Amino acid sequence: MARGLYRLAEMAPLSQSDLVTVAAKVPHTVIYLVSAHSFHEMTTQIPHEVWIAIPRNSEPPRLEFPPIRVSRLTDVVFKTGIEKHAFDGKAVSVYSREKTLANCFSRSNEVGLDVAIEALKFYMAQGNVKVDLNMDYATKLRVAKTIRLNPPTSHHPHIASRCTGVVVDVVLVALLAST
Repeated sequence: MARGLYRLAEMAPLSQSDLVTVAAKVPHTVIYLVSAHSFHEMTTQIPHEVWIAIPRNSEPPRLEFPPIRVSRLTDVVFKTGIEKHAFDGKAVSVYSREKTLANCFSRSNEVGLDVAIEALKFYMAQGNVKVDLNMDYATKLRVAKTIRLNPPTSHHPHIASRCTGVVVDVVLVALLAST
């Protein structure tokens, strides 16, 4: 797998080997932004590096492999929305779908607005839209005015959520037109 990390040859390969490697070598990190989007299947992007978040005052990890991209977050932002997922017995911390969506709009200058809008489209298409949780994370990350999610209107009851933010209006129009 990586220097200092071994696996028996007869074991099935890991589906998320880079995430497991980073989690094993740097356990206090959380999988972040594009890597979290990829994990939650909210993007068509293929991350060329593992995006991780660390607390603001932490020393950034130094890994030869896999390549990583580190973001330092305040304690409140870092600690909210973390989920634990197990891969072959190893726990990997990943931000939830809702927190990942808010992170993407918060850091749209890093990942690009097109990636944020794509993540929103995939999030809504996957169903199980949690408006209150989205808005809670958006408020904590100070992007609530950019991404405002309102309950569905009676005009389009099949849409689990409707977006009325300035940037997100384009996505809503595209989603409504496709239905």
